[in-house]
Amino acid sequence: MEGPLTVAIGLVAGVLSGMFGIGGALVTTPAIRLLLGRPELIAVGTPLPVIIPTAVAGALVYARRGLIDTRTGFAVGAIGGAFAVLGARATTLVGGDVVLVVTAALICWTAIDMLYLAFRSARPEHERVSHAERTRSWWWLGGLGAIAGLYSGFLGLGGGFIVVPALIRFFGFPPKRAVATSLVVVSVLAIPGTITHYLLGNVDVGLALLLAAGVVPGALLGARITSIASERPVQVGFAIVLLAVGAVLAATELGIV
Repeated sequence: MEGPLTVAIGLVAGVLSGMFGIGGALVTTPAIRLLLGRPELIAVGTPLPVIIPTAVAGALVYARRGLIDTRTGFAVGAIGGAFAVLGARATTLVGGDVVLVVTAALICWTAIDMLYLAFRSARPEHERVSHAERTRSWWWLGGLGAIAGLYSGFLGLGGGFIVVPALIRFFGFPPKRAVATSLVVVSVLAIPGTITHYLLGNVDVGLALLLAAGVVPGALLGARITSIASERPVQVGFAIVLLAVGAVLAATELGIV
């Protein structure tokens, strides 16, 4: 039963990845730990190689609709790639349980912030100008890449739930454009993190292949859903998914359930 369950986990992760611009590890990391019973660092390292086909499949759908900021996506991804190696190496210093508790805390914080942004009033003009300048600034793009890269490597996630909220809050991207551009960042960021976690022995190759069988069709479906949806439901849906995953993961790792 583990094989079909693993493919089903991949399918769900792929749909959410395509819909919300995340790598899918928000689902696969807790699922590997909670449903498949694998060790913490295997749950952290194994989703990274699965993120690459997931993100690429979703990005191709958005690209055909002209929703991707290619320059921002590749710039943040390339800069973050170097920092992803440092983040992955840091997991050996603090242990898997600490990594997953930090993951849960970040997920919950990001969900609350996304809900706030979804229902706040329209941005003032000076904020719109500032956001446009940041999109052209290599300092801002580099800063986002460094943070997303460290985070991606350290927590074994694609970085999407850092990149999507950051593009909306600090760069003024509409939610769907942020989701689409995030998939470009995520696909680039996952490469060095995958290599590093594999060399550290944190990747279960057989498990990754089973997950990959589900994520690609899921990502194609998810991207098509979001590309025809309006902006606010995309943002609110993203926040609800994050909050649910973060709460369950935190409760489990802290021994509450």
